[in-house]
Amino acid sequence: MASVPERLVEAATRLFAAKGYDRVAVQEVVDLAGVTKGAMYHYFGSKDDLLYEIYGRLLRMQTERLERIAAGPTPVAERLRAAAVDVVVTSVDNFDQARVYFRSADHLAEDKRREMRVERRRYHERFRALVEEGQRTGVFRADVPADLTVHYFFGSVHHLGQWYSADGPLSAEQVGRHFADLLLTSLRPVEESR
Repeated sequence: MASVPERLVEAATRLFAAKGYDRVAVQEVVDLAGVTKGAMYHYFGSKDDLLYEIYGRLLRMQTERLERIAAGPTPVAERLRAAAVDVVVTSVDNFDQARVYFRSADHLAEDKRREMRVERRRYHERFRALVEEGQRTGVFRADVPADLTVHYFFGSVHHLGQWYSADGPLSAEQVGRHFADLLLTSLRPVEESR
């Protein structure tokens, strides 16, 4: 059986995704998790803390995976491809967590929103560092700023929840590979693109 914190986060994720953060009472969360309010408050000081943890877990997992990929021994283009596929697949696999956060982040206290922005920025900066490494070594074109490339790519990733369906014609892995191909093609040096 899952631990109490895991059950609480899972219950909160399901309820917040289905009903919206502001429409869910703490009692509903503890009832679905099968714990008492006292148990919840032992691990989480508030409903706000649950919201923070829902997205925090996803972001920490993605960051750990990105760090492993980025530190790997393969050429930079292969590492960037793997990172691009990974963020798409893990985002799709955890749609509810991402959806809950993006719909409800404004309910977080300002200090928690700031912490989350710092963590997201750290992830994006690590991803951008792969683009910059490829630009420095001549593998990727350098005439387009790395920041712009990363914002463009993640703009697409962040909109997956608006159109992607697991019942659709493409798997998360296939979408990830297509997104990675589009990213890497856009980074190909101009003389290679002709």
